[in-house]
Amino acid sequence: MKKRSSGILLHPTSLPSPYGIGDLGPAAYEFVDFLARTGQGYWQILPLTPTDTVNGNSPYSSASAFACNPLLISPELLAKDGLLEEAAIDPPLGFSPGAVDYEAVTQYKTSLIDKAFHRWRQAEDEDFDRFRGENASWLEDYALFTAIKESRGGLPWNLWPAGLRDREPEALAGVRKDLADRILRLMFIQHLFYRQWSALKDHCHEHGIQIIGDLPIYVSYDSADTWAHPEIFDLGQDGTPRTVAGVP
Repeated sequence: MKKRSSGILLHPTSLPSPYGIGDLGPAAYEFVDFLARTGQGYWQILPLTPTDTVNGNSPYSSASAFACNPLLISPELLAKDGLLEEAAIDPPLGFSPGAVDYEAVTQYKTSLIDKAFHRWRQAEDEDFDRFRGENASWLEDYALFTAIKESRGGLPWNLWPAGLRDREPEALAGVRKDLADRILRLMFIQHLFYRQWSALKDHCHEHGIQIIGDLPIYVSYDSADTWAHPEIFDLGQDGTPRTVAGVP
């Protein structure tokens, strides 16, 4: 006999935060405690995937079905882990408590992550090596795709030079070398997210809260997934889609 239960839908970006956008930090733990205290059994979330300004910062249109949004990384937890100084995370002035200024938040959190990345590179991290190995099936392609896209001003992958568009080994070897630092940084960001998200999930389970949510059923065209696996999509020789499915 199944036990009846209830829950609340709340995307982490909607949690209160002095940093311009909700994240996986203290407010997320307080929300889980609230769910447990009020007898809820579920936290329903929306996709946690990276967003972009082209599609209105929608988690349903993402550059990866596997990667997660760096804006959800908590500055407070970075300081707690010793990756940032406490003084570096003093809440900036000007962020609205009721709306997200994605451009401003992205600039701010990017600067913090850059500082954390610089400090992280000074020490060995076996957890990162383990994470990289366990997620090799998508992580390498995502980091490479994103690094190339950033270096080419955000152009969709079908407009890249043919060697990169078609993933020719020689062309990819060249950009892996040229963009090595950027690629490593992108993988480091996913590692940060994974650590913070795993800890939050453990907190949910300890309090009897299950996480449920929906996923983008359709993979975005301009994504690492489509670029890395064109053989499973109906694409022309130049990479443009011949058939497109979707929902209203």
